[in-house]
Amino acid sequence: MEILQNSVAGTLESSDIMISLEPGTDGVKIELQSIVEKQFGREIRRAIAETLDELGVDKVKVNAVDKGALDCTIRARTKTAVYRAGGKTSYEWKI
Repeated sequence: MEILQNSVAGTLESSDIMISLEPGTDGVKIELQSIVEKQFGREIRRAIAETLDELGVDKVKVNAVDKGALDCTIRARTKTAVYRAGGKTSYEWKI
């Protein structure tokens, strides 16, 4: 999926993550600010990168501000931001 515009999903509340996307030109670049970066930074980046890969996104700049979100929340916020940035109106949610 191509990132056509900037988008944001999530909040800065406790146990959430705010994912901001903008179109990129050369690969996936992830910037992360997290209250648990030393313990879980690698896993947070991996969850974001895997979700982008599943959706076919290969050119994007990601700014993630984490406040202790669980893996499922990170993936859901990333998917929502991608769908918004790609102008999607139909969604492929899996249970």
